[in-house]
Amino acid sequence: MHGELPKQKTRPKTRSRWRALVVWVVVLAAVAGALWYVFVGMSSPQQRPFGRGRNAVPEAVPVLAAQVVTSDVPVTISSVGTTQALNTVTVKAQVDGKLLSVDFKEGQDVKKGDVLARIDPVLFEAALNQSKAKKAQDEAQLANAKTDLERYQRLATTNAINKQQLDTQVAMVAQLTAQVQFDSAAIDSATATLGYTTIRSPIDGRTGIRQVDPGNIVHITDQNGVVVLTQMKPIAVVFTIPQQDVQRVNEAFAKSPLETDALRPESNEAIDQGKLTVVDNQVDPSTGTVKLKAEFPNANLQLWPGQFVNIRLVVDTLKGVTVIPTSAVQRGPNGTFVYVVSADNKAVMRPIAVQKQDETQTVVANGVAPGDRVVTTGFVQLTDGKAVTVGSDNSQSARNPELTEKVNTSPPPVQRPHDRQHGGERGGRRGPAGAQ
Repeated sequence: MHGELPKQKTRPKTRSRWRALVVWVVVLAAVAGALWYVFVGMSSPQQRPFGRGRNAVPEAVPVLAAQVVTSDVPVTISSVGTTQALNTVTVKAQVDGKLLSVDFKEGQDVKKGDVLARIDPVLFEAALNQSKAKKAQDEAQLANAKTDLERYQRLATTNAINKQQLDTQVAMVAQLTAQVQFDSAAIDSATATLGYTTIRSPIDGRTGIRQVDPGNIVHITDQNGVVVLTQMKPIAVVFTIPQQDVQRVNEAFAKSPLETDALRPESNEAIDQGKLTVVDNQVDPSTGTVKLKAEFPNANLQLWPGQFVNIRLVVDTLKGVTVIPTSAVQRGPNGTFVYVVSADNKAVMRPIAVQKQDETQTVVANGVAPGDRVVTTGFVQLTDGKAVTVGSDNSQSARNPELTEKVNTSPPPVQRPHDRQHGGERGGRRGPAGAQ
C-alpha cells in the first residue's frame, strides 16, 4: 500500500509538464511565423494582404509648384523714413491789438489768402487817416510854393528881385516835394499796417489747434502765434540710405527722377507713390548714412506728418529676367538649388545661380528656364528623383499670378482604415497609388 501511493502522485505531475511543453512549442511557432510574416512575407507582393503592394511603387509626395516666368524686376533700396509736412508755418500777429475774431475751425483745410483771424483795426485806421491828412496839407503848401516860384522867376528876368530870393524859393519847392513823397510812404506804411489786422493764410494747408481765443490782446512777440499751418498735399518723407549706395543713387538720379514708394509697415502694401527730390550733400559720420527726401502727392491724406513709413526707392529695372518664387529656393552644402518637376512628375534637383532676391521673388541667372515648374511647398519628404503629385501654388498666385502654374491633378492617395492600422506598426508605409 505504501509503495503504490507515490506512483499515483507522480503521474499527474508528468502529464502537466508535457502539456506545458506543448504550449510553449505552439507559442514559439506562432511567434516565429509572425516574425517571418512581418520581415519576409510582407516584402513579397504575392504575400501582402489585400493585394496593396507596399514597396513595389514609390509613394508620390504631394507638392505645390509654380511656373518659371520672364519678367521685368525693379532693383530697389529699402529704408525707414519720417513723414514731414512740405511747409509748416506758425501764423503770428504782425501788429499788437485786441483779437476780434477767429475765422477758422481747428483741423480745417484752408487756401492761401483765406482769412484766419481779425484784430481790432480802429487805431490803425486812425493812423492811416492822419497820414492822408498830413499829405494833403503838405500838397497844399507845395502848390503855393510852386506858384510863388513861378512869380519869382518872372520878376527875376526884369531884375525886380535878387537872385538869392529866387534860389530860396526853389529850395522851398524841393523841400515840400520831398515832404509829400514822405507822406505818400507814410500812407503806404499805414495801409500795410492796417492790412495786418486781417490775418490771412500764407499757404494752402490744414490748421492745427488754435493758440489764442478772441478777446485776448495779441502781440508781435507772442511765441505760439495764433495757429500752426501744415501743408500736407503734397507731403515729404525724409529717409536715409547707407553711404555705399549713394553713388548708385546719384548715377540713377542724374538720368531721371527716381520712383519712391511709401509702404505700410505691417503688409508692405504701397500707400502712395512719389518722386525723389533731393540727396543730401554730406554723409553723417556718426551713422555712415546719407539723408534723402522724397515728395508724395498724398491726395487722400494717406500720410500724416510725424509718422514712420517704410520706403522703397527704385534705382534700376532688370529687363526680361528669369523669375521664380523665393519659396522655391533651397540651400544645401553644395549651394543654392531648386526642385524642378519633370514631365513625368518627378522632382529633379537642379542647382541655380541667384542674381537678386527679395521676400517674394528671386531672379535666377542660370539653372532654370521659363516654362519649367519649380516646387514651392512640400520639401519635407522630397528627394532627387522622387515622384510627386502637383497642385497649384495659391499663395504665389495671390502675390503674382504670372508665377503660378494652374495644374489640375489627382489628390494624394487616400489612406484607408487598413493602412492606418498597419501604418502605426510599420512606420506608415502605404501601397501604390490606386491600389484597392
